Amino acid sequence: MTDPIIMIQDVHKFFNTSRGKFHALKGVSLQIMPGEVVTVIGPSGSGKSTLLRCINRLETIDRGSITVDGIPLSGAKNINKVRAEVGMVFQSFNLFPHKTALENLMLAQRVVRKRGRDEAVEKARGLLKKVGIHDKESSYPSQLSGGQQQRVAIARALAMDPKIMLFDEPTSALDPEMIKEVLDVMLELAKEGMTMVVVSHEMGFARAAADRIIIMDEGYIVEENVPDELFENPKSERTKAFLSKIIKH
Repeated sequence: MTDPIIMIQDVHKFFNTSRGKFHALKGVSLQIMPGEVVTVIGPSGSGKSTLLRCINRLETIDRGSITVDGIPLSGAKNINKVRAEVGMVFQSFNLFPHKTALENLMLAQRVVRKRGRDEAVEKARGLLKKVGIHDKESSYPSQLSGGQQQRVAIARALAMDPKIMLFDEPTSALDPEMIKEVLDVMLELAKEGMTMVVVSHEMGFARAAADRIIIMDEGYIVEENVPDELFENPKSERTKAFLSKIIKH
């Protein structure tokens, strides 16, 4: 039996606000297997993005434990080890505006992976081709559409050879006509067996690519199931209420 690549056990997260402490994650437990694609959905403020950010410790947890690829998320050395194995793609593209698409892909390869220039260029060009924008290697982010910028961001994350990819609402900042080009890249990654955790409102992607869908609400996991079962036969009343708002009948 293969061990989970991500193990989340009884995780609690609080944020300090002007109204006092906000309990963002309330005892969340979840296991994700190697090669599994898990989509996390739920209303705004339900804890989805917070959970994702805790997996590579962009947010620290207050109670519980998270283990990624056998490494506990505790201690600075462990954090850096984990981050080297986990790629993350955000809503905003976070590209360096003064660097070309090719240079954006090369930077972390040179600094973190210590690759030589020729190796980094070859890797970057291969990945730009993979995401369908090999002809944009000399373009700066301001010269690219939102969909193209997000595909550069995905390629940049892949350039580090991660074992896991985390996506936090990767299409929410895009115009509708650009969403498909990003989702197509993500679907291809899923088919190739990449372990992926995706926070998204794109139900079509969830149905097509996810092995399992997690529904969160008010800091809890309220339901998890395979896509067809979850959409056709939701068990939780909160799941039914959420799906009724986002799926047009």
